[in-house]
Amino acid sequence: MKRKQGMTLLEVMLALVILATSGLAVMQAASQALNNQSYLQQKTFAMWIASNRVAELKLQETWPSLSWKNAEVEFANVKWYWRYQGVATADPNFIALDVEVSDKENGQALAHIRTYIAKP
Repeated sequence: MKRKQGMTLLEVMLALVILATSGLAVMQAASQALNNQSYLQQKTFAMWIASNRVAELKLQETWPSLSWKNAEVEFANVKWYWRYQGVATADPNFIALDVEVSDKENGQALAHIRTYIAKP
């Protein structure tokens, strides 16, 4: 007796389970990639804002105070909160300047820059 060639129902169902599982894994990976892209975009904007603030503070040629100063700015249709403070160093002719930027008021900083400024 000649046997017909083809797939049994069990083989078809097993193939569908494997395809469904791999499809879910691909969708989860794509979702995670989109979440990471959004986070990286926020970090990039925060670093740009922090860099701009450092440049502005250096151009003002004033000695930063040792307490935090807060301000806000709108960038890319988002309100950003930044703060800065001077930090004493071992050399009295230099001061460290810390700048932090967050997308939430009193939130965790998305960007932090430390630079050093010479006394004017």
